[in-house]
Amino acid sequence: MASAAEQLASNLNFSTFAKAEDLKKRLWFTLGALLVYRLGTYIPLPGLNPDAFAQAFRGQSGGILGLFNMFSGGAVERMAIFALGIMPYISASIIVQLMTSVVPSLEQLKKEGEQGRKIINQYTRYGTVLLGALQAYGIAVGLESGAGLVNDPGWFFRISTVISLLGGTMFLMWLGEQITSRGIGNGISLIIFAGIVAALPSALAGTLELGRTGALSIGVIIAVVVMAVGVIALIVFVERAQRRLLIQYPKRQVGNRMFQGDTSHLPLKLNTAGVIPAIFASSLLLLPATLAGFSNTAELPSWATAAIAALGHGQPLYMLLYAGMIAFFAFFYTAIVFNPKDTADNLKKHGGFIPGIRPGERTAEYIDYVLTRITVIGAVYLMFVCILPEILIAQTGVPFYLGGTSLLIVVSVTLDTVAQIQGHLIAQQYEGLIKKSKLRGGKRGR
Repeated sequence: MASAAEQLASNLNFSTFAKAEDLKKRLWFTLGALLVYRLGTYIPLPGLNPDAFAQAFRGQSGGILGLFNMFSGGAVERMAIFALGIMPYISASIIVQLMTSVVPSLEQLKKEGEQGRKIINQYTRYGTVLLGALQAYGIAVGLESGAGLVNDPGWFFRISTVISLLGGTMFLMWLGEQITSRGIGNGISLIIFAGIVAALPSALAGTLELGRTGALSIGVIIAVVVMAVGVIALIVFVERAQRRLLIQYPKRQVGNRMFQGDTSHLPLKLNTAGVIPAIFASSLLLLPATLAGFSNTAELPSWATAAIAALGHGQPLYMLLYAGMIAFFAFFYTAIVFNPKDTADNLKKHGGFIPGIRPGERTAEYIDYVLTRITVIGAVYLMFVCILPEILIAQTGVPFYLGGTSLLIVVSVTLDTVAQIQGHLIAQQYEGLIKKSKLRGGKRGR
């Protein structure tokens, strides 16, 4: 029998959405904030030669710059004030998460609830400022080293570039927090989502243009479309999949009343690490090719040239390292974000237990055992989703935006946002039922 929440969810329709005034305000605010972000990706840095930079970028679009350009919505290609995007904030968040696992003071803050979370968020912002300033200064020096990229090189250009890029990153961080609190969905994820989705129409148009000119056959285009649909279906299935551990709570007595024991579930996602393993693996593998592109290939030793060629898209060594890094980061990041010992301690504190498993250390071992097995499935899923599109990209030359990482981000963020919209609609229906019951109760009282 369906629960009350499931029955309400099945009755959601357009009339329910039309009555949800708060949800509509949140949606309009989110769309407006994303529009501001998209406008900022077209504001160029001061003192830069746009034509010379566009020509230089085309030679590096297949490296890590292409990956960052995808996440920033084309801002890197235009070297706009949002060229750093939100990546410094994500990097700072991951570093702080790593430190909370090894620094006792940060681990204690994590356990202090909302107040501790605010302090950790403040540390993350400080880390974002530091990483953003370092990256912005590196970009300024790199632009000055290019021939004809900067109109007037010098410290004034460096300082203005650091201020512009760092200001753009801090504004995006603030904008993402505003979307999370006043809009709908996770603001940081939606900013990355908007950047990828904005480039998808041009990527599809480029693919169709290759088919029109004969560079790609109709069969290959159909295969790419079928692959994309199949990968999206697989992502939806796995991202919604859970391994539920049965949790039981004993009977308890409150005053003179005896309450029956409850039964609940501990949901464990198959892919706890999300899209982080794919991003990390892509960034590390594309870094050598990017560094080689900025250097003189003729001056490199033969072994370095051979290594760079072996790490090209579609090469066996690239695929092998890509799969290995995805698997490593899947286990590594899962171990950071999910602590079985803390979960077991919380269950024991509230009187919950897994049937047949002793509370405490044995429960932590069992949860870790189950989590390890499902993480294997999640790692295999990530490897398949990311490597299959890479093979097609290497063999057919379809745009980079149709890769597994971009599809994974787009589908995951869409599922999360739709779930939040559905939650607001269900809450709206509950409020309507409560108001009706109060009105009926008031009439009976009269």
